Amino acid sequence: MTTGPTLAVVAREAGVSVPTASKVVNGREDVAPETRRRVTEALNRLGYVRRPRFDQTKPPRLVDLVVPSLNHSRSGAVLHGAEEAAHEAGLDLVVSAAPPRVRGARARCGWPDRLAARGSAGVLFDRTEPTAPHLALLAHRRIPYVMIDPVAEPPPGVVSVGAADWQGGVTATEHLTALGHERVAVVCGPRRTPCSGARVAGYRSALASAGLPVRAEYLRDGGFDESTAHRRTRELLDLPEPPTAVFVCSDRMALGVYRAVLERGLRIPYDISVVGFDDLPESRWASPALTTVRQPLAEMAATALRLLVRMMDGERPEGTRTELSTRLVERASTAPPPPVPAR
Repeated sequence: MTTGPTLAVVAREAGVSVPTASKVVNGREDVAPETRRRVTEALNRLGYVRRPRFDQTKPPRLVDLVVPSLNHSRSGAVLHGAEEAAHEAGLDLVVSAAPPRVRGARARCGWPDRLAARGSAGVLFDRTEPTAPHLALLAHRRIPYVMIDPVAEPPPGVVSVGAADWQGGVTATEHLTALGHERVAVVCGPRRTPCSGARVAGYRSALASAGLPVRAEYLRDGGFDESTAHRRTRELLDLPEPPTAVFVCSDRMALGVYRAVLERGLRIPYDISVVGFDDLPESRWASPALTTVRQPLAEMAATALRLLVRMMDGERPEGTRTELSTRLVERASTAPPPPVPAR
């Protein structure tokens, strides 16, 4: 069967995001005229053929999106991307919140049964870790699933979508060393988390390329939360030779770093530079605005849903892991190191 270009290819050709290209394809009004023109020209030039809608006389096919929390801007970005791709595919999306890890009796009941009862045809797990009983239920009911940015290494054969975390760690650290920083610390999430481990590995690689040692006292880990990052930053600032720059493995954690730095009477970036990871809205609202590595969350969710649609239609993706590129977004939280050590 001959297939045309995907919407992701069209979006790349037009220089826009996949959700924006989807809006043009579906006739949405909230697109700038110039952007609409570029996307339309790319659609015509590449010969894009819109996927036919499912029979409207039949009940809509449902897909579940399971997120760790609805009270987080990250989940909003993921939901936006998944919703756009679901609309393009003629699917309805059901969103539910579940803890990152559910154990014990709760793993054997609850939402998997409700999911099957309402006829969901597939599941997206965003940073949630389904247990073996969860996966067994899905397999028994032949419900395919895809993991977005998994919190643990997925079981063999499980399809997942993530960001180029290692390269993001390299980019963040290279930005700091290029500014002249030699004492660069990292505050990360749990090392067992694939994304956190990859970002730290990128940090190590960039330091090695710059000819700088990886100082054990500059590696601080914990959870992906503001309070832990606050404590770890206080520990770093208490060192006899504190860092002049910190790479933080999430924007949410970076807020805790900001708080610890300001409590010491230090100024960002004049006394210490900070780089985050995600490019959530919080990074722009922070004062000063946070330099960060952009993780394409909406595009990751849209890609995951398209892979899921293929699996629902009986196809099998060629590989189990898809990575989307990251990029540095420079703002006001980074500068050359101070002339004297920050204390």
